[in-house]
Amino acid sequence: MRQNKVLRASLLFALFGVLMLLGDLCLEALPNVHLVGVLLCVYTRVYRQKALIPLYLYVFLNGLIYGFGIWWLPYLYVWLPLWGCVMLLPKNLSKRASFFLLPAICALHGLLFGVLYAPAQALFFSLSFETTLLWIATGLPFDLIHAAANLCGGLLIPPLEKVLLKLEKQ
Repeated sequence: MRQNKVLRASLLFALFGVLMLLGDLCLEALPNVHLVGVLLCVYTRVYRQKALIPLYLYVFLNGLIYGFGIWWLPYLYVWLPLWGCVMLLPKNLSKRASFFLLPAICALHGLLFGVLYAPAQALFFSLSFETTLLWIATGLPFDLIHAAANLCGGLLIPPLEKVLLKLEKQ
């Protein structure tokens, strides 16, 4: 019985990680538009710390597909602030609060993605503080697109959370 439960959870989290990757690949033609943040928020709301399992499977699969270059290393930490913010929310968040707060958090993460990525860039390429700020400023248009896409996608978080919770009860 316990082995079945562990196997089911393993397969479920593997499926979730692959869904993150497929969502990313399907929207690849659009710059910084993906469902990774949305899905991470949904998984975190339902599975809490276990949401890190599909997240890091997604990160690992990205490395397998695109290579484990220095671009990949920030992926080890850049999603953690989003996960942490969602973890800090109460589990029994009202529907109204969820509808506004979750998309806002997701959008903020998209807006700050370049800032979160910047320390690695600065370290790997020996960028000065000024050059790092310039690097962030140059990427700002893409971060704005990322934020807008995450805000729109974030509207899916409450209904997806509801569906996933319902499926978990079955």
